[in-house]
Amino acid sequence: MSVDTKSAAVPNGFLFSTIEAAVKKPGRKDLALIYSEKECVAAGVFTTSSVKAAPVRLDMKLVRSGAGRAIIVNSGNANACTGQQGMKDAAEMGRLVASRKGISADGVYVCSTGVIGTPMPMERIRSAAPGLVEGLGKATIEDVASAIMTTDTFPKVVSKRKKIGGKIVTFTGICKGAGMIRPNMATMLCFITTDASIGGKALDVALRQAVGRSFNRITIDGDMSTNDTVLALANGMAGNETIKLKSASYEIFAGALAELAYGLSEMIVRDGEGATKLVEVEIRNAKSEKDAERGAFAIANSLLVKTAIYGNDANWGRLMAALGYSGIAVKEEKVDISLNGLMVAKKGVAAGVDKEANEKLKDKKVKIVIDLHLGNGSAKVLTCDLTEDYIRINAEYRT
Repeated sequence: MSVDTKSAAVPNGFLFSTIEAAVKKPGRKDLALIYSEKECVAAGVFTTSSVKAAPVRLDMKLVRSGAGRAIIVNSGNANACTGQQGMKDAAEMGRLVASRKGISADGVYVCSTGVIGTPMPMERIRSAAPGLVEGLGKATIEDVASAIMTTDTFPKVVSKRKKIGGKIVTFTGICKGAGMIRPNMATMLCFITTDASIGGKALDVALRQAVGRSFNRITIDGDMSTNDTVLALANGMAGNETIKLKSASYEIFAGALAELAYGLSEMIVRDGEGATKLVEVEIRNAKSEKDAERGAFAIANSLLVKTAIYGNDANWGRLMAALGYSGIAVKEEKVDISLNGLMVAKKGVAAGVDKEANEKLKDKKVKIVIDLHLGNGSAKVLTCDLTEDYIRINAEYRT
């Protein structure tokens, strides 16, 4: 059984809090806390950038234990490129929660998002911390999703319920991200909570599989961030028998996690900075899945493709050009291309439906399907169009 909830269902035993700390500027709640009443199994995936923010470096060490209890997160300041003081500040943020809850600081993950290169305003964080901890249980998961936003235009929350081992297990994920989005994580934070009982290895594998085909297959502008983090906490309070790898219950759990991650990644792309359209690029029958993924990304990252979609110009030649320089195996005379179900090129030549194709591009969701007819590899990548507003948003980001 699977249930997609319209209002976010909350896994048993998780509490939330938000508060205004004026990290960047006053006027909004920008510090949040996720807390489990029981110790959790934890797993995480982080940015592959060589330049990693202090909280990322801290969390990469903490997650080696495979356990955790809480996540404190701020928006407005990335605590990246802040030197040794940044590491001290990140560690202190964890201690501010741990000391007030009587738990080990090793169980408190720390995340930040916002402007790079600016010292954390720790005096404001310290002042807000007591109220943040005391407020646990007074905020909703939607409140946390709102507090972690930067250039996002809406909070991103997905919940699912699955029946596993005779018990109802709840999954809830939130994320933020709208720009500096590309594979191997995006400029995003994602926090997934579940009351499932699951082994540490099983959670780690399931999370990596889910991220590999969701957050690692989205691109908005080709930029990568310093703070990208996905953290999953599972507290076991659903009461199911502990899920192990290679079991029937694992397949159900991993499937639900993958669906949740894909739903969140689609929200990120839909909210791309300045975007007006969600674009799904699917490559079918490539020589391999790797080729399919590489070809899809070449198209999804093409500024010419993205601007053509914004302008409702079904210029499928730009798709062929991107395939040609992608470095994958392509035989021009075998390529079929369709836009929102309309075949615009057959065996590498025009189908003569440009006017109809331009109309298809006016939809808010555009699906590009390219069949290479070379093998069995396939992949989907999510992206968006590129508009004037993207330039405006990023030109004014620090002002």
